[in-house]
Amino acid sequence: MPDPAFPSPQVAACFDAAPDPARTGMLALRRLIFDCAAQMPEVGRVEEALRWGQPAYLTPETRAGSTLRIAATDEGFALYAHCQTTIIASFAETFPGLDRVEGNRALHFRDAGEVDPARHGQLVRHALGYHLRK
Repeated sequence: MPDPAFPSPQVAACFDAAPDPARTGMLALRRLIFDCAAQMPEVGRVEEALRWGQPAYLTPETRAGSTLRIAATDEGFALYAHCQTTIIASFAETFPGLDRVEGNRALHFRDAGEVDPARHGQLVRHALGYHLRK
């Protein structure tokens, strides 16, 4: 499946403004989110929008998921989940020894090569179906 078009110039600008290699990693996470969503028809359409000035991924029709956000950081890029969920904490428990976890809030990456579709796809699928499991 080809990468989906950006929904707005503002979202595209967030990716364009990110320095390389963060941009490459952010795009890898974006692709992973859409790939995982395509395998989960129960979550419905994934909407890409700006939240807090960052690309965010929501399930507006079903409200099945908890919002994920992607952003460049000083040391690379990060995948953010709502800090009042167990999404990041559950991932850290499943894969102990991760040193780039920011509490319940984020998973940090240095470069795109660290994005593992199998392992990180588990986190994305958990977020996209978060409210279906409650």
